[in-house]
Amino acid sequence: MLFEEIVFGPIHSRRLGVSLGVNVLPTEKKYCSFNCVYCECGWNVIDTNIQVPLNRREDIRKALEKKLSENQNDLNKTINSITFSGNGEPTIHPEILGIVNDVMELRDRYCPQAKISILSNSTNLVREDVFEALRKIDNPILKLDAGTEKMYETINEPVNSNFEQIKQKLISFGNKAIIQTLLLRGEHNGKIIDNTCEEEFSAWLDTVRKIRPRMVMLYSIDRITPEKKLEKLLIPELESYAQRVRALGIETKTY
Repeated sequence: MLFEEIVFGPIHSRRLGVSLGVNVLPTEKKYCSFNCVYCECGWNVIDTNIQVPLNRREDIRKALEKKLSENQNDLNKTINSITFSGNGEPTIHPEILGIVNDVMELRDRYCPQAKISILSNSTNLVREDVFEALRKIDNPILKLDAGTEKMYETINEPVNSNFEQIKQKLISFGNKAIIQTLLLRGEHNGKIIDNTCEEEFSAWLDTVRKIRPRMVMLYSIDRITPEKKLEKLLIPELESYAQRVRALGIETKTY
């Protein structure tokens, strides 16, 4: 599923309530530094080493202001979050910090009750502008799907990123972070996928303990996935893992 507009919705999000989406990436193709086996946008078809035209900062601002100004009365009552998501990894955009500043200004003017959220795979925390942008917003929702590099490579199929470096940047980001983790089991290209086994989950839990995020979101598959040999975990099982995170004194929700 791809989003064909710069600003889309509002839609109902499991995690964020009524959410107005902002897509800073191409509208016709996924553009991401991960190629996750479960991604609702499908497999990557663009090499992220190749620069492609992205939505311009000015166009993003205009599209959001148009949506907010034309629907101010309705949105001011109902919207919970203005959310950077869309067709891939939003922090790939070279002007993400400026775009975040624009969105914060428009939010304050038109719907001050809404939170600003970014769904990020954490790979670009190494960029100072991305780190700053994510620290500014209300909900920096940062992905950590694995406890070990082997499982990270299998689930997320990253492009030019270092797992240990990502973990260290998450630790330095600290307690403003919201960690999002999709728990799953299955198979991909002959490799076993399981971030719920004791070895994997314990390694993941140890990293979360070091990060000390303000919240952890554990969730399961909800939409069609590009890899078909994946198992959806139900809420009772997610809750059993959530209890181990809560035992660390960290708020944890399941979806």
